[in-house]
Amino acid sequence: MTGTELSEFDVRIPGTPICDAARELAQDVSPAFLYNHVMRTFAFGHTVGRSKAAEYDTEMLFLGAILHDLGLVEKFIGEERFEVDGADAAAHFLLERGYPDTKIAVIWDAIALHTTLSVPQRKRPEIALVQLGAGIDVGAVPLAVVTPGVVDQILDAFPRIGFKQAMIDALAEIVARKPMTGLTTLMGDVGRECVDGFNIPSICDVIRSAPFED
Repeated sequence: MTGTELSEFDVRIPGTPICDAARELAQDVSPAFLYNHVMRTFAFGHTVGRSKAAEYDTEMLFLGAILHDLGLVEKFIGEERFEVDGADAAAHFLLERGYPDTKIAVIWDAIALHTTLSVPQRKRPEIALVQLGAGIDVGAVPLAVVTPGVVDQILDAFPRIGFKQAMIDALAEIVARKPMTGLTTLMGDVGRECVDGFNIPSICDVIRSAPFED
C-alpha cells in the first residue's frame, strides 16, 4: 500500500486533507488491532457499496469508518455508550476543521448506529455501509457478501493480529467501567426474563465465531 491507494484491491482512500487528518488521528490514538479494524471497515464497506452500484460520498464513508471506534480509546471515553462517545468525538473533530454541519450529522449517525442492525440499512448509504463494513469484520454480517479474493487482499493489507480477543477485551473494559451502558438492548432483557428457553448469542459469541482464524 502506498500513498492513498490500496492498489491490491483497487479501493482508493480519498486523498483529501480531512481524510488525511482523520486517518492520522485514528492511527495516533488506536492500538494496532483497532486501527486495522477501522481500515478494514472502510475497505469492506466500500467494496460492498461498489458491488451494489450504490451512490454515496466516499469521503463521508471513509470518515465514518475510520472514526467509528473512537469511543473505545482512552482519550475519548465519556459517560455515554461507546458508540455515542465515538460519534461525539468525531463530530467535534470535524467541526473544529470546518466540515459542513449537514455532513457531520450523517457521519454522527453512521458512528452512533454502527452496532445497530437493520436501522442503518434504512438510512443514507454512507451510514449503511459503515455498519456493513464493521459488521463484516466482526462476523455480524455474512462474509459471503465480499468475494474471497478481495477478502484475502484486505486482510493482507490490514492484518487482524488477534482481533477477536482484543476486541472483546476492549468492549469488556468499557462495560466494566460503565456497566449501565450495557442496558441498552431491552428486548434481550425481556426475552431472558419472560421467554422460556430464550437464548441469543452475545457479541462475544459473534466475534469468536467470525469466519477468520484470529
